[in-house]
Amino acid sequence: MQKLRTIKGTHDILPWESHKWQKIESVLREVFAAYAYKEVRTPVFEYTALFARGVGEFSDIVSKEMYTFEDKGGESLTLRPELTASVARSFIQHNYQQEAPLHKLWYLGPLFRQERPQAGRQRQFHQFGIEVIGSPHPEADAEVIELACRVYRALGLRNWELHINSIGSIEARKNYMDILRAALEPHKDGLCDTCRERFHGNILRLFDCKNPECGRIMKAHAPAILDHLSPEDTEHFNALRNYLDAVGIPYVIDPALVRGLDYYTRTTFEIKGTALGAQDALCGGGRYDLLIRDLDGPDTPAVGFAAGMERLILAMDAEGLFEQESDGLDLYIAPMDSRCLEKVLPLVTALREKGYRVQLELLRRSVKAMLRDANRQQVQWVAVVGEQELEKRSMNLKNLRENDQLETAWDEIGAVLDRTSKRKPI
Repeated sequence: MQKLRTIKGTHDILPWESHKWQKIESVLREVFAAYAYKEVRTPVFEYTALFARGVGEFSDIVSKEMYTFEDKGGESLTLRPELTASVARSFIQHNYQQEAPLHKLWYLGPLFRQERPQAGRQRQFHQFGIEVIGSPHPEADAEVIELACRVYRALGLRNWELHINSIGSIEARKNYMDILRAALEPHKDGLCDTCRERFHGNILRLFDCKNPECGRIMKAHAPAILDHLSPEDTEHFNALRNYLDAVGIPYVIDPALVRGLDYYTRTTFEIKGTALGAQDALCGGGRYDLLIRDLDGPDTPAVGFAAGMERLILAMDAEGLFEQESDGLDLYIAPMDSRCLEKVLPLVTALREKGYRVQLELLRRSVKAMLRDANRQQVQWVAVVGEQELEKRSMNLKNLRENDQLETAWDEIGAVLDRTSKRKPI
């Protein structure tokens, strides 16, 4: 019989790991709210045509990595490999533009790509991101980038670096791709098989190749795209740089940063985790002014980013940013027998309803074993309830953090917790 386990490239978020996800999600919600972004949630599967048209049929995502299947009605469906196309579809379908001229959206959820699993890259993975839909101006690009940087700063992450570039308008990019092909034609035979396949398709993907020889050829012979922008594209990029300078965000201009999706125009950027090794991209994004139009929506400019949760957790683990996490329990109560349990249950329920985090002993263990478990969970207060406590309707609260104790009436326990807990009750 087959041993049941997770499918290759997927993983469980275990109970002793989930606090990491919760910490990040809490910070995300605070930062997004500070910038007045609203959450959007889309289905985890869509019609395959959405990604073929939106992401690009020649992209690696569409041609190699998507989980596509046919349902019982014969429709071709795909587990979403990215979220920007889904958000664009939602914008079009629900006529967002009739509600307001500008929409600032954020999302968080699972995505699916069939690729070789490795550290920070799974077949089911999770991303958060934002989209600003409706503004063609560089100040929108600047806000998106500033918000991305704010997230990593708010999480305490230190080892990262912002890279920016512009790939120009679609017309400028087409001209550049012709110039790039001409420059690389004499050296095409030295490229890897994958790059030779991309040469007559999306040649910009050659910048993403990790093959050392391809990298050498590109560095030696590929012209810089920034030298082939239109005056309007250059003005847009310079304005973006001025805005980033104004808010004190350092950056590296990276002419090789072209992004792998067909819908990008003008601004592209990445935040790289400098301690992550080869899989160093924490966050990537840019402007996509043509995507909504190409999906049969109104001609609407947009800019955004997406960032991986798993890779962010790796980076935060590397910097020890989760080491002091605990379960955050306020009180651990251990009844001595079933009668004590029955009498103390209303008190436990009342404390929980007021927002206190109370653990009730459920294994009928000895006091010694209970105290050992309470220490493991870093509980501040513990109390053993026996006949004497029932008669007096009081408890001897033992403070495990400061190694002292005090006797408190049942109706005063909340006040004790308020004085000593760093967390406010809800």
